[in-house]
Amino acid sequence: MEEAVQSSHAGLVEKVANYLREHIVMDHFQPGQRLPERTLAVELQVSRTPLREALKILATEGLVVISPHRGAVVAEVSPADIKEKAYVLSVLEQAAAELTCINASDDDIAELQALHYEMKACFLRRDRQSYFRLNQEIHNRIVALSGNSALIDMHANLSRQLYRVRYLSNQKNEKWATAMEEHEAIMAALESRDPEQAGRELRNHLGKTWIKYANGEPIA
Repeated sequence: MEEAVQSSHAGLVEKVANYLREHIVMDHFQPGQRLPERTLAVELQVSRTPLREALKILATEGLVVISPHRGAVVAEVSPADIKEKAYVLSVLEQAAAELTCINASDDDIAELQALHYEMKACFLRRDRQSYFRLNQEIHNRIVALSGNSALIDMHANLSRQLYRVRYLSNQKNEKWATAMEEHEAIMAALESRDPEQAGRELRNHLGKTWIKYANGEPIA
């Protein structure tokens, strides 16, 4: 019984964290905005205990800052911070692409290609929401296929911190065709099982993120 209660509590905390994370990512909660516990607890129909635990999870992800005086506040991320994190993310995905070329099965690569074709169809339809979802799924799948648990965990944490910036930028990306071409090159390198080229293409694609952000340009 006790284990069931603990499991139920953990599930509730995760559900609340997912709700808050999604609203921060989609800019429903904006940088610098306070997240009042009492109001949110009523809105979500939960007690303040799971809410506080969910906020602590988001704090570890860099999405929220918790202070004794103001409580929880949506984190404000500077271009310099984005630059550093995007650089590390590009290095992680470069390594993942190299490992995936070596470790992934033919079926794994075929599934990636299928996702890529779906994403390209969204691009041709100008369906930004679906394109972005599939884009992130492809990146995460490449990382998962690396088979390196430490890399996967680090990538997941950092990717969550950059997700909001990439989501918002996707809504107004004027260089969408260039991003699509870069993904074509990534897939070609993966299909040819060329670790160095795949890693180089993926890092080049992500490595531009901080430059675009610092210059106020949209991010693919």
